[in-house]
Amino acid sequence: MTTASLIFTNGKFHTVDRANPLATAVAIKDGKFLAVGSEAEVMQFAGNDTQIIDAKGHTGIPGLNDSHLHLIRGGLNYNLELRWEGVPSLADALRMLREQALRTPSPQWVRVVGGWSEFQFAERRMPTLDEINAAAPDTPVFILHLYDRALLNRAALRVVGYTKDTPNPPGGEIQRDSNGNPTGMLIARPNAMLLYATLAKGPKLPLEQQVNSTRQFMRELNRLGLTSAIDAGGGFQNYPDDYDVISELHAKMQLTVRIAYNLFTQNPGNELGDFEKWTDMLKPGQGTDFLRHNGAGEMLVFSAADFEDFLEPRPDLAPGMEDELERVVRHLVEHRWPFRLHATYNESISRMLDVFEKVNRDIPFNGLHWFFDHAETITEANIERVKALGGGLAVQHRMAFQGEYFVDRYGKEAAKQTPPVARMLEAGVPVGLGTDATRVASYNPWTALYWLVSGRTVGGLQLYDDNARIDRETALMLWTKGSAWFSSEQNAKGEIKVGQLADLVLLSKDFFSVPEEEIKGIESVLTLVDGEVVYAAGGFTPLSPPPVPVLPEWSPVVNVPGHYRSAPPQASGRAAMMPKVHQCSGPCGVHSHSHDVARQSSVPVSDNNAFWGALGCSCFAF
Repeated sequence: MTTASLIFTNGKFHTVDRANPLATAVAIKDGKFLAVGSEAEVMQFAGNDTQIIDAKGHTGIPGLNDSHLHLIRGGLNYNLELRWEGVPSLADALRMLREQALRTPSPQWVRVVGGWSEFQFAERRMPTLDEINAAAPDTPVFILHLYDRALLNRAALRVVGYTKDTPNPPGGEIQRDSNGNPTGMLIARPNAMLLYATLAKGPKLPLEQQVNSTRQFMRELNRLGLTSAIDAGGGFQNYPDDYDVISELHAKMQLTVRIAYNLFTQNPGNELGDFEKWTDMLKPGQGTDFLRHNGAGEMLVFSAADFEDFLEPRPDLAPGMEDELERVVRHLVEHRWPFRLHATYNESISRMLDVFEKVNRDIPFNGLHWFFDHAETITEANIERVKALGGGLAVQHRMAFQGEYFVDRYGKEAAKQTPPVARMLEAGVPVGLGTDATRVASYNPWTALYWLVSGRTVGGLQLYDDNARIDRETALMLWTKGSAWFSSEQNAKGEIKVGQLADLVLLSKDFFSVPEEEIKGIESVLTLVDGEVVYAAGGFTPLSPPPVPVLPEWSPVVNVPGHYRSAPPQASGRAAMMPKVHQCSGPCGVHSHSHDVARQSSVPVSDNNAFWGALGCSCFAF
């Protein structure tokens, strides 16, 4: 009989394998599951050299797989960024900003780049420019809020060179005061190119520190139970130049997250040229189980990008979009390249499907894996069209961070099926879950699972009725087996099943029984990738590989290593006395009221009542 290299006993393993849904023990050999079942069944594979780990009754699940994560770009910048994920109050966030500004040497910036929402804060509001300038009077600060705006302090305005004479670029607005001087607010109207371009002006880390940064980011993902991700490319992520770090880590066998990567065109007007070049360089699936090519997207042509910003009206795609998209899709299907496409609105999806159906009539898709990303407002009719073409739908928890804005613009009824995950599943379309981190939502998969199961935003707004919420078993399936379809690995990973890749997580709490609010706080106590422990904590700490020291020494990651998880410090002043903010039970029913005020308010934190008065809302209790 084959001898296992590693056996787990005394666990509660939810396998996501319908034929064998629960187990108490697991055996592993050569990076794959060898046996899954009872302790008596599994211990038959024990030998003199088998390592046996007592799971101590912890719940075990397959490693989580983010179907839409900007891991490669996020890794290059992780050590540069101060993360506000999960921070409970604006007072805490500003304290963190102030402390990091004191530690950051010139000419470096302090950057808060996505993953947070003002609705997570006890104060229920954005920081003001005055507060940011007070927290960091000399160090440049760039704060990105979703993809709708960015806040720059005076020092950052100086270094990026925005002045009274700087014109607004196409697709963006530099907000100005009554004298025409930039205030520090940059607004995406109608797209985020101004935000991208401004962030790109900041100093980069040298190669050695980019390698360290990527390793730190992967360790943070491992801490949360992530073992695989599909990288969706991204703006300013050029192939192959910006893939050197991830390739180096792969060559040195230092990847602790499996990555399937899509290639994202960077050249508006010459998108087909990019893909013609890349289809000569790569074949889908090329690589290994740790780093493999996954096709094209999420950008196929820039004219087909229906940028989502619920503070703005829905954008109409350019009239010539169909011709440009058709040329690229024809090329990809001819070369049997899987592809993905960013699509927020049903109106855009309808036009894109017209193109896909036209191409399919000439060159059958015939089982080629393709899918839409996001699809927040897709209708049942278009779900059926996706199904007929053999496509899938990769869904992210962006509504957890901007659901209040959606409700404010489109109403509570419209939000109840945004996105319509339950209907997608009823239709039998492949569905995978992810985050769209790091610049929009948080990379924390448990925030996404909380949103899907509870139907609530990070600010506590109830978006979905019971019929639109997803049970916990199904939610876990979408984060494991479901996501594997989107990299054509549905038979290789996503289940704790004999023959599949040995990626496994022991959880700090039982996801299947804890109260919904506790889902957000779940972490891994042991993460296994390819049969090797890559992260361990608590009673399993001796099994963990030693952490890699953070570079540079002033990095925010030294003091704030990731998603907020420690008890918040004692607040001072008014923040310490502020009672809990209750969701409005009056006629408004949401936490946001005026789009313009939400962007422009400069009421200081010390006067919360004045702030809500400025919003015209008298139905919040403090």
